[in-house]
Amino acid sequence: MIKLENTLGDVSISSAVLTNITGAAATNCFGVKGMAYRSMTDGLVHLLRREAMGKGVGLCANDDGSLSIELHIVVDHGVNIAEICRSIMHEVRYMVHKSTGVTVQSVDVYVDSIVM
Repeated sequence: MIKLENTLGDVSISSAVLTNITGAAATNCFGVKGMAYRSMTDGLVHLLRREAMGKGVGLCANDDGSLSIELHIVVDHGVNIAEICRSIMHEVRYMVHKSTGVTVQSVDVYVDSIVM
């Protein structure tokens, strides 16, 4: 839960809302197949469905009120991974700030798998 304070009062934003915004922004980028989740039982990487993409997102609220985001993704074969990651970082930072007003300090993107 993220709390924002302004002159009009306090606003609380649920972690589920932030993970949905972040996951949607990441999966809308070209070359991203979807969000990834590493199973604790078998250690394999699983491609998440739309309704469960929040499992591939990690959020950390910083002391200064900003947000640090960690994303685990699956990409298509044959794409430039560095460009995809750069695009995701920019898009996620923009969409979270535009939707909620929260400043994003860092976006870390981990490519867990490549799909042929």
